[in-house]
Order: sequence, then C-alpha cells, then structure tokens
Amino acid sequence: MRRNWLRSLAAIACLASSTLTWAQAPASAWPNKPIRWVIPYTPGGLTDSTTRMVIQKVQELTGWQIVMENKPGANSLLGSEFVARAQPDGYTFLTVIAAHAANATLYAGRMPYDPVKSFAPVSVVGITPLILTASNNFPVKDVKELISFAKANPDKVSFGSSGIGAAAHLTTEFLKLNTGTQMVHVPYKGTAPALQDLMGNSIQILVDTPVSLMPHVRSGKIKALGMFSSKRIPSAPEVPTLAEAGGPPLEASTWVLFLAPAGVPKEIVARLSAETARALNSPELRARFEALGLEPVGSTPDQAVKFLDDEIVKWGKVITSAGVKAE
Repeated sequence: MRRNWLRSLAAIACLASSTLTWAQAPASAWPNKPIRWVIPYTPGGLTDSTTRMVIQKVQELTGWQIVMENKPGANSLLGSEFVARAQPDGYTFLTVIAAHAANATLYAGRMPYDPVKSFAPVSVVGITPLILTASNNFPVKDVKELISFAKANPDKVSFGSSGIGAAAHLTTEFLKLNTGTQMVHVPYKGTAPALQDLMGNSIQILVDTPVSLMPHVRSGKIKALGMFSSKRIPSAPEVPTLAEAGGPPLEASTWVLFLAPAGVPKEIVARLSAETARALNSPELRARFEALGLEPVGSTPDQAVKFLDDEIVKWGKVITSAGVKAE
C-alpha cells in the first residue's frame, strides 16, 4: 500500500510540474538573488548527498543560484532552528530526515521552535527502507531465529544505532514492541562507530540504511537478516523482507524532506515543489536514487504535510510506548 501511495505521489507531482503556470505568475520575480539551503548534518552522508544531487539538478533546470550549507549539531536541531528563525521570504530552505518527526515528540516543549508550526513542507524527496543486520558471530540466520533468541535471552542482545531518536533506533524499538522482545540499546554518535562495533562483535544487531550497510554485507563482514519493506528492493534483491525472514510484516524507513520557514508565500513553495518533482523525474536522478536504495517521490506541498503529520504520529507512538528519552 505504501509503495502504491508513493507511485501516486510521483504521478501527481509530475502532473503538477507540467501545469504550474498558475503558480509561476505570482512568484515570477522570485528568485532574484541566491537561495540559501541548510543541511543540518555533516557532509558526505545520505542526507547531504541526496540534497546536493537534487538541488544541483534543480539549478541545472532553472538557472537559480542555490548555496548549500552544512549546519550540523544537536541532532539536527541547530540547523533547523536557524531556518525556523529565518525570514519567510523564499530565500532559506531546509532538508530534514525521519529524526525530524521523532524530535517533535522527543523534544516536545524543549525546542526553541515548533517542528510543525515553524515550517512549511515543500516536498517529500525520497524514501529508503531500513535493513536489519547482525554480527557474524551472533548465532541467528534470520529474523525468526533472532526473535526466538531474544525471547529466550531477555536483555542479552545489544543493538546499536546512530543515536537516540534516529530512525535506526526507533525502528528497532518498533521491532521490539511488535515481537515482545527485550534488547539493550547502545547509542553511538553516527552510523560509522556503530558499524565498527558490529563488525567487531561488540554489539549483535544494527539497523540502518541499505546504502550504509549492504557493502559490508556483500563483503562478508556482517550479515543481513531482513528489510523493513513490503517487497524486496532493487538495490538489494538478495535480502528478504522482514516477513519473508520469519518476522512480522513491519515497514520502516528514513526519508528526505524539503522544508521552508512558515509564512513563505504558497506560490513560492508550490514552484519549488514542482521544480523538485521535475528534477526527480529525470532519468539521471532516478538511476542514482535507485543505486542508493532510495525511491524518488517529489510530492506536492499538501502531500508533504500529510506525510510528515503521519510520521510524527507513528514515531510518537513508538517513543511513548517504548519509553524513549532524549539525551
């Protein structure tokens, strides 16, 4: 169902990109100076590379000047606050991922901005399901055996993540809640150190993106147990879904979403959304996304609003049920 929904988003966005005359007229004077694009994470990661791929294509198609700037810190809160406080004139934008939806619950009442009211969603850019992997010396070969082992050995299995509230963390909590298992969370400052400890057998389980983990699966350094998706993905067809591997039919993903500060004229938001969809429909970007295990979307602003609202509700329930606390 989720994949069909994504296809509908892409089709609607493609139509919108070809019929945007109504939106371009009121915003015809925009942009008349460089646009600032904030990426609240370090360079080189999936969020950074995805943003740069899409924005560079947008620049090629439009001739706009867009300056991309990394502002990492405080689990993306630093860069997000900067954009939330920016003038809503259409010259400052932000990229966020699934952690943004989690932050709405994790840091409720503790942020200097509102993760919903302070922003205007522009477009869902891409979605990638997460993959469940295990260390080589962990004596399970699939998800069914993991569940049995964890039930027989409560709190004896350690799982890593890229940080508290990250999609990788909450997805594993989601798995625990749906299987009645108890496993111990070991948070890291990023995927790289967690992966090193997985390969060194210091932890037993790690959930993250296929692009981060599949090279190490294929080199034999770790093993894949299952994909949090409804069907196998083209970039890793050898990995079964969670259900195929004997687990519950769970779906979980991380995603890339473009935001503007609240109050930016709707015509500007609509125009940027349409240009994003046009870029994502290029054969070049679609091929590059597929290689990364990402499904290109390119939604309308209204669809992006609903998508974000649904994600906030979903992860809010997991955070509350699992008793996850922010650092």
